[in-house]
Amino acid sequence: MARQNGFLVLNQFFSGAACRHPCRGICNSVKYAGTQGPCPCLNRRPHVCPSFFSIASLYSRRAAERPPLHKTQRKRKSLSPSPEVQKAVREFDAGQYRLYPDPDSNALRNAIAGMLGPGITPDMVFAGNGSDEVLSFIFFTLFDSDAPLHFPEYTYSFYPVYCGYYDIPFRKIPLASDFSLDCGALLEGDSSGLIFANPNAPTGIFLELPELERLLDRYPSGRPVVVDEAYIDFGGETALPLLEKYKNLVIVRTFSKSFCFAGARLGYAVADPGIIRALFTAKDSFNHFPVDRLTQEIGVAACGDPGYYKKINTEIIQTRGLFSAELEKLGWTVLPSRANFVFVRHPSLNGREVYEYIKKQGVLVRYFDSPGIAGFVRISIGTPDDMRQLLDIMKNL
Repeated sequence: MARQNGFLVLNQFFSGAACRHPCRGICNSVKYAGTQGPCPCLNRRPHVCPSFFSIASLYSRRAAERPPLHKTQRKRKSLSPSPEVQKAVREFDAGQYRLYPDPDSNALRNAIAGMLGPGITPDMVFAGNGSDEVLSFIFFTLFDSDAPLHFPEYTYSFYPVYCGYYDIPFRKIPLASDFSLDCGALLEGDSSGLIFANPNAPTGIFLELPELERLLDRYPSGRPVVVDEAYIDFGGETALPLLEKYKNLVIVRTFSKSFCFAGARLGYAVADPGIIRALFTAKDSFNHFPVDRLTQEIGVAACGDPGYYKKINTEIIQTRGLFSAELEKLGWTVLPSRANFVFVRHPSLNGREVYEYIKKQGVLVRYFDSPGIAGFVRISIGTPDDMRQLLDIMKNL
């Protein structure tokens, strides 16, 4: 690995990082990896990243680009963490908090690798405080400013936020007419990398593995392709088997969705060991101890009870299918989802009108005030009782 212009670069995969500042490399006399010096493009001020001068604008952009997140208000007693996790919480010795946690999360990474199965080793796993933190380290470490990062026009709303924070140019690629990923368009033009959620959010549509493999075959092997599998356990097929062949592939997972773990904040990346080492270098330069002791312990417990989670996720898949079929009978457009939500459109009302009506009945869903998807709402799948009650409400629309 080498550090160019203050940013990590993987020699094996990514090289020739361009200056991320307005000077675009004019300031060759300046080594700003921890030092300061005169900079022509900043009127001979110390060479400091312009992001530091625009935190206020970055904050307002982040607030504007992250739409409000709405959840159903009903308690879902059956959709809770594994009994093994609850036992680990009860038995956790609070006295351990006087000690620092394992900075490398070794027991947790071993448990994750064991859960994922053959072909995945602990040195292929990086753990962090939720997949958002893991994604942040990925953006910092792997993506560059010499060409735009490509991702779908409608996908996880934090991707452009990370780009703004790390001064990474990006290009939003329109979805196909059926709201699926347009792989051909993703590959058009020069890019420093690709990232997308699969299944995608908010559509819930899944890119089949053969299509993903064709995309990887056509994309330069020296540039990263990040697949965000936050919703993979709700009917998708994981890309983990492709890691052996494609060393530039990075898979991001979270415990928040299928493991009912959102309150604990735990996510991870799986990739070639060289990429994982680079992520650890970035992490260690920022915070040597990112995952706390309790979260590491209950994460291990969760990995040890895959049967429990498979059962509740199967229930969610079945409930999603029944709920979708009923909405289609009522004339709604329902995109084919393999996530724990559905993306649906009323035959005559826009998304905001649907949202407001349902909200008056005491339930919150999510709408998107964006051209192209303003007619849709995203509805999380709860228990069968939750969805029957919501369906009764929606029948009156």
